Amino acid sequence: MSLIEQYYAAFNARDWDAFFDLVHDDVLHDLNQGPREAGLDTFKAFMDRMNRSYSEQLHDIHVMYSADGSRAAAEYVVDGTYLADDEGLPPATGQTYSLPGGAFFEIENGKIRRITNYYNLQDWIRQVNP
Repeated sequence: MSLIEQYYAAFNARDWDAFFDLVHDDVLHDLNQGPREAGLDTFKAFMDRMNRSYSEQLHDIHVMYSADGSRAAAEYVVDGTYLADDEGLPPATGQTYSLPGGAFFEIENGKIRRITNYYNLQDWIRQVNP
């Protein structure tokens, strides 16, 4: 199983020790329509916020690597439940959603150095706030 496949398998299993072990201590995380955050502690805090507000599973995951293995891209479908209000977004009432997403990765010394996530926020808002 490739590094990125391991990353998503750990995410789906909610195995946070394995998940965080796959990223650099100085990981860079580009949020969808948001700022770049730096550092493993900051990434852990982001994931804590996400896990409070969302329960998600990814499927139909397709991973592609650059020839030298230093970059990867993935596309997937995320199925989720909106559990608790997230700042600046509609109120949570247990709404479910399903939408495509994608990510780009930079890999260094066998670990994920950068994660850049993309999804259609307006589609998500439409699904949870029809």
